[in-house]
Amino acid sequence: MTEKKLSVLRSLRPLASRDYRLLFAAVGIEVFGTGVWTIVMIFQVIALDDSPLALSAVATGMSLGLFAFSILGGVIADRISKRRIIITVQGCTAAVMSVVAVLSLTGGIQLWHVAAASFAMGAGSAFFYPAYSSYLPEVLPPEQLLAANGLEGALRPTLGQGLGPAIGGIVVGVFFPAIGAVIVAGSYATAFVLTLFLTHRDAPNGPENPEESVSEHNSVWSDLRAGVRYVVGTRWLLWTLLFGSSLALIIQGPIEVLLPFLTRERFQDAEETFGFLLAAYGIGGAVGSLVVSSLKLPRRYLTFMIGCWGGGTLPLVAIGVADGLALMLVALFVVGAATGAGVVIWGTLLQRLVPLDMIGRVASLDFFVSIAFMPVSIAIAGPISLLVPIPVIFMVAGILPPLLALIALLAGRMRSSEVGHPLHLAEDANVAEGHPEAGSTIDDSGLPRSDP
Repeated sequence: MTEKKLSVLRSLRPLASRDYRLLFAAVGIEVFGTGVWTIVMIFQVIALDDSPLALSAVATGMSLGLFAFSILGGVIADRISKRRIIITVQGCTAAVMSVVAVLSLTGGIQLWHVAAASFAMGAGSAFFYPAYSSYLPEVLPPEQLLAANGLEGALRPTLGQGLGPAIGGIVVGVFFPAIGAVIVAGSYATAFVLTLFLTHRDAPNGPENPEESVSEHNSVWSDLRAGVRYVVGTRWLLWTLLFGSSLALIIQGPIEVLLPFLTRERFQDAEETFGFLLAAYGIGGAVGSLVVSSLKLPRRYLTFMIGCWGGGTLPLVAIGVADGLALMLVALFVVGAATGAGVVIWGTLLQRLVPLDMIGRVASLDFFVSIAFMPVSIAIAGPISLLVPIPVIFMVAGILPPLLALIALLAGRMRSSEVGHPLHLAEDANVAEGHPEAGSTIDDSGLPRSDP
């Protein structure tokens, strides 16, 4: 069998699991519904109050829901059944969106209803993401987690940023926002039904010595403190989070806020061109996720991940200096591909290196930090552009992350962690021995025991 066929089979292997197929389908339908909602929400608000201020306030609701519950969501995911959380989130969101659809169809919808629905959707994501991240190791063996994260990494931009908004725009354009709301409600209801068929299962074993478990389960506050202590005490994890948050701060604002202005200065059809540029970024993310998922986990997994995130921003320099659309499209495609590849590795490492009873909290802390810095980046991008030319900002955004990546690699002692815990050996051993069970053996440092 050729290497190409082996790569394809490796990337699709998680779909052999019944529970993963159900989960993958549910996530895909949910992401599609969320993509449709982004369009429905905009035009529903415009129909109620044609004001940029109103739209900004309602759109902020989703971010507020994410921000308010991101930490709590991780703690809850480590305390109760992940399956129960996933089902509850999908069911509650389906109920909220059904109410919105009925109100919109009957003409009784008000602005605060749309804002509350956006907040509920954000809050649901804050509980769903940590539960999903910590549920995958219960469903799949360690050697399939990379492929599973790659499939999800390709799914989100394809359906959430591509097909969902496209269908939403067509439906709202041909009919009216209420019909789009019905599609959103139907999507979440379908995802809810699918999750009901997930198998009841006991969580796999955590640390070998129960007394060494980092999860105390005394109170929500004590669980949260244990999660923070674990992150601060785990060098590679701490420096990855610090680097990732700085990356969000540096590049998010330029891409989301300043790129439209740069496009307007350089091209006649600014709106259409901006759409193409964002599409290139999203497609790059999907391709990068799929490519990584078809390969084995790199031997230098931390170096590879940090290198993708740091080196992947270099094409932003071309955005600052290039006037040609083709070069800008290629640059954003590469940035998206490198970002997507790094995210897939990151999700896999959380599921393989972090103790099973701690994954939810670590994932939520990662989520919280990312959410906290993204709006800051967006908020400061505009004022900075009044002082510094936009092309220069893009050049700095391309050059600075590689320097920070080098600091993270050295300060986090990434190479030492990789050499001391060679995941590729454990993965090869699991495949060779045909181990079907999910999860991995974890030692008291939060890293897997791999005996070559």
